[in-house]
Amino acid sequence: MVKTCNVALIGQGFMGRTHSNAYLKVGKFFTNLPMYPVMHTSFGQPQENPQVFANRWGWQNYSDDWKKAIRNEDIDLVDSVTPNHMHMAVAMEALAAGKPVATEKPLAGTLSDARAMVDAAKKAKVKTFVWYNYRRCPAVALAHQLVKAGKIGRIFHVRCVYLQDWGGPATPLLWRFQKKLAGSGAHGDLNAHIIDMARFVTGDEITEISGAIAETFIKERDIPAAASTGGIAGGAKGGRKKGKVDVDDAVLFLARFKGGAVASFEATRLSTGFQNRNGFEIHGEKGAVRFNFEDMNYLEYHDHTADPKVRGWTKIMCTSGGNHPWVEAWWPDAHIIGYEHGFINQAADMMIALCNKKPPVPLPDFDDAYQTQRVLEASLLSAKNRCAIKMSEVK
Repeated sequence: MVKTCNVALIGQGFMGRTHSNAYLKVGKFFTNLPMYPVMHTSFGQPQENPQVFANRWGWQNYSDDWKKAIRNEDIDLVDSVTPNHMHMAVAMEALAAGKPVATEKPLAGTLSDARAMVDAAKKAKVKTFVWYNYRRCPAVALAHQLVKAGKIGRIFHVRCVYLQDWGGPATPLLWRFQKKLAGSGAHGDLNAHIIDMARFVTGDEITEISGAIAETFIKERDIPAAASTGGIAGGAKGGRKKGKVDVDDAVLFLARFKGGAVASFEATRLSTGFQNRNGFEIHGEKGAVRFNFEDMNYLEYHDHTADPKVRGWTKIMCTSGGNHPWVEAWWPDAHIIGYEHGFINQAADMMIALCNKKPPVPLPDFDDAYQTQRVLEASLLSAKNRCAIKMSEVK
């Protein structure tokens, strides 16, 4: 008999749709999983029309009481897609009930919340997951595998950017611009992703933030008269009153890795002309890799050990079933995949991990994501104090 896992989704919105789509599709494509998710219950605030959301996305039940949804004895996995400030409360409720829990990134709104979540997870001794979905792009996973296999040798340089342009002056004061709800701005939203990818691909940890700049370009925004109806800010409309923005629009910082590499990170919501340019370049003594999510099916690889006459960048289409992670579940070679597939791939890997089996590449748990949260905190401290911060100082 096939094992099943009853999932409770806590939250709706943009991420609620992506996670729902993942649970809806994973069993249709990944046909050899040891366990399959069942879309048992979704939670939404009364004003969010939770019944409409549940019916549209295939949830069997809906609730406007998140604690009751988590405590339901039928629930096997709790998945939180709430704003960042709620991550800890949802996780703590699930862990207290002894249930595995997954949460959107970053791990929490603050470092202290993240630390408490890690401690509670260790005490509960249950599986935890964090949705750093870009690890589940075949091209990013291939970069991880190439570096792990020693293909680029000792790493010298790591360059990471996450550039978006949706946060212009006309965008109203959504929750992502409020510290009490988001924790930080572009930093926790975007730098979190590229810090995680850098750690994942290199297999190394950051030891020092050598310099950081945090800037809020737009100090006030219109208080929303209409919430977002799709995506991040799509359909949101501002009213006549304005409110203060107390998070960053952009954060840039330099860093050092334990293995000796130096790194730069840049995240912004005001990089005009880039809608979702999320990528990295990693250069080593034997070669290099680079990735750009706006062309997500490709990884570029440079083999510096090749004959100089033919040495150059190779653009690899990472869609070869059996050669690139997860691709065998999808389409024929070169029939490309998209954004949603990273979430579906992660849903499959969580089912594998819940059965104590290893996925193709590591999944981030609370402790792993806490290391990224420490880097987020250290870089904000560096920007505030205008000095270098050693990671050993940030617990």
